Amino acid sequence: MAIELNHTIVPSRDKEAGARFFARIFGLTYAGPAGHFAPVQVNEALTLGFDNRDEFESHHYAFYVGDAEFDDIFGRIKGEGITYGSGPRSLDDMETNTRRGGRGFYFLDPDGHVLELLTRV
Repeated sequence: MAIELNHTIVPSRDKEAGARFFARIFGLTYAGPAGHFAPVQVNEALTLGFDNRDEFESHHYAFYVGDAEFDDIFGRIKGEGITYGSGPRSLDDMETNTRRGGRGFYFLDPDGHVLELLTRV
């Protein structure tokens, strides 16, 4: 059997706000808290469980998406006026990158986590 990441915990100052933001930007559904967590099912195999924390370090979450999903998510980022950038050290240059012949960009969620989208790995 192949190893598959099933879920991971995303620390947040406000787990429900973090889950709502992520679901809205990625075009997913947030159905409310489930037990201790505010889960967002990313796909059939992966759930992000947002959890309240007072202190935490910023994390980097990278998502490989198709061109149509990229366009949809990028459109929501621009529509909400969210700052984005072409690299992890240039988060605010308002440019995308073309690494490996694809497209990509980075942005911060409300908790300061770096979210990356890329269409080629």
